Amino acid sequence: MPNNQTHWRVFCAIDLPLDVKSRVAEHAASLRARLPDVRASWEKPEKLHLTLKFLGDVEAARVEELSRAASRAASSVKPFELTIARAGAFPARGAARVLWLGVEDANGRLARLQESLEDECAAAGFAREPRAFKPHLTIARLRTPHGARELADAHRESDFEPQTFKVSELLVIRSELGAGGSRYTTVSRHKHSS
Repeated sequence: MPNNQTHWRVFCAIDLPLDVKSRVAEHAASLRARLPDVRASWEKPEKLHLTLKFLGDVEAARVEELSRAASRAASSVKPFELTIARAGAFPARGAARVLWLGVEDANGRLARLQESLEDECAAAGFAREPRAFKPHLTIARLRTPHGARELADAHRESDFEPQTFKVSELLVIRSELGAGGSRYTTVSRHKHSS
């Protein structure tokens, strides 16, 4: 098991504006109020983000190399807009385990950014993500099957008003696991080309 000083748990992500985080938090609060007995871990609004690449434990000495790869990827794409819309759950059939909100990438720039990030990271010696990129915003993880279907149905049937925002930077974030959950620290920020 890597120790905390020599290895960092890191990922690359897009942060969300405060107004979008607030709207997602309101949506989650309304679901919790409707079905208070369903056991779920709800994402804290301040920690909401759109993950482009999760790397897991990386040698601390290589995080600078990762930041340079993220910088190259970010500079390959102009700022763009994304829309948070559509409510869904994973898996599609059976008891839901994750509630998510969809991400609409109308101009395809998010997909290009993620592909460029994978390429730059691979060139720097980091492993490629084997699964296809399916952008989504996780809002809750359900802990037990009890009430999961009802909560997922309420989530899917909700009228989550689409939220559009501008993306102008890519972040490298460190996640430190602790007794109260994980704590995120932004390691580096990388602006998109203008």
